[in-house]
Amino acid sequence: MRSDIEIADSVVLSNIGDIAEKAGIEEKYVENYGRYKAKIDLSYLSDNKEKKDGRLILVTAITPTPLGEGKTTTTIGLGDGLRKIGKKSVLALREPSMGPVFGVKGGATGGGMAQVAPMADINLHFNGDFHAIEGANNLLCAMVDNHIFQGNALNIDPSSISIRRAMDMNDRELRHIVAGLGAKNGVVREDGFDITVASEVMAVFCLSSSLMDLKERLGRIIVGYTYSGEMVTAKDLKAEGAMTAILKDALKPNLVQTLEGTPAFIHGGPFANIAHGCNSILATKMALKTGDYVVTEAGFGGDLGAEKFFDIKCRTASLKPDAVVLVATVRALKMHGGVKKQDLSIPNPEAVAAGCVNLKRHINNIKSVFSLPVVVALNNFITDTEEEVLEVKKRVEEEGVDMVVSKAWEKGGDGSIELAEKVVELTEKPSELSFSYDLSDTIEEKIKKVVTKVYGGAKVTFAQGVKTKIKKAVEIGMGNAPICMAKTQYSFSDDPKKLGAPDLFTLTVRDIRISRGAGFIVVFTGEIMTMPGLPKESQAEKIDVTEDGRIVGLM
Repeated sequence: MRSDIEIADSVVLSNIGDIAEKAGIEEKYVENYGRYKAKIDLSYLSDNKEKKDGRLILVTAITPTPLGEGKTTTTIGLGDGLRKIGKKSVLALREPSMGPVFGVKGGATGGGMAQVAPMADINLHFNGDFHAIEGANNLLCAMVDNHIFQGNALNIDPSSISIRRAMDMNDRELRHIVAGLGAKNGVVREDGFDITVASEVMAVFCLSSSLMDLKERLGRIIVGYTYSGEMVTAKDLKAEGAMTAILKDALKPNLVQTLEGTPAFIHGGPFANIAHGCNSILATKMALKTGDYVVTEAGFGGDLGAEKFFDIKCRTASLKPDAVVLVATVRALKMHGGVKKQDLSIPNPEAVAAGCVNLKRHINNIKSVFSLPVVVALNNFITDTEEEVLEVKKRVEEEGVDMVVSKAWEKGGDGSIELAEKVVELTEKPSELSFSYDLSDTIEEKIKKVVTKVYGGAKVTFAQGVKTKIKKAVEIGMGNAPICMAKTQYSFSDDPKKLGAPDLFTLTVRDIRISRGAGFIVVFTGEIMTMPGLPKESQAEKIDVTEDGRIVGLM
């Protein structure tokens, strides 16, 4: 069996100019980054603002397992499948982070016959976007420390500094450090690194609607507080102009293609368990101007990525999805039904049935909480039995929803035709997006509504000091902001071991972080790492370069 990168390397790609033409983008807007990648100038949006938007389809998933459920593969296959049935489709996806590429998860460009390409380029410092975000973030950190070293005219309390340095790599040694050691090197203080995708600059980047909106949001980032408790922002340090200069070109959405030649915008990539988990607003809006059907995805399960897509991104950008695809796998349902990882290849329809409680909760959340039409895409694996598939279909239809078997990995667009036809049918039905909370709710009420309405929990408790931080958020004008839940991706609860559909549990809020530039409040629950570490056997050990410069070992 060929690996994903071997499949990707076997396909002759179209010149990116031809892909832009297929998307209806004139040459004057296209900035080539070699033969197969381009950035699209932001003037395309302003010049085409009167053009009607296409229909927006969100792809999300059930609560994932460490095995992965193939959400990106299904998304890409659906884009290709829509083209197969004569629809002008375009994709809008997140950029992969290099940390997971070299860690456990591997790359994030799909798999099998449903991939975006050039695979290696997209997975490894794609057009320099993440490096620019990292650079802008670290410039701000450097300016904070330099300001204190040079006399501290703003009276910043070093112990209050909230901005952390960033790096797009898994490096647990940098989670907690002491900075400024050594003679004349600066002010000694505790510090640390976050992975770039967890930084507020990444969230700002993805939620900005223009270059000037980016600059304004960057200026609002809180870096810390004075000794008297007044907030200090990037604008107070006069940092936002230089940060915007670093990000100016990165802000332009990237255009690539699938293996079947479907145009794909890939831009921005915040994690969904730490941040809001969606590609940039600019990429989505550009896709909506170029495609009649735009397929996008949100990170991890529907309780994380989809909830934030609706409650944060759709609110910020005035978007409304026309349909939702919910991805599930037989093996994940078996795990939610109590089967151990080593036994997942053994047929077990009873465990599938038991695990469907997880699938049903996600279905009901999309239908009842967010009021959107949904279809279930069962991502096919060769170990799936007919009895197991029929069990899923039966449980899904009990909820008044259709299920389609997706064979995107094996057959690409041809394996996604039935799903594409069902999605088109769903988009023709009227729908009205609802939210899980009102912005006018208190911060505590917003958290409780997400926990009870989306997660199935019963109660929220707050660790010592959190209520004080919430009060501070209200005082600085963030009381009406949306919330961004930082939670394990492996459970509806804050305990990754509670699989299936746990209910009546108590969720503990251990901390909050005010992301004033992004415009939301991050709510930390459970043990969430903002800087992951590498596993004992990392993907990095398998990656190499051949004599002719070809990268091998990526997955």
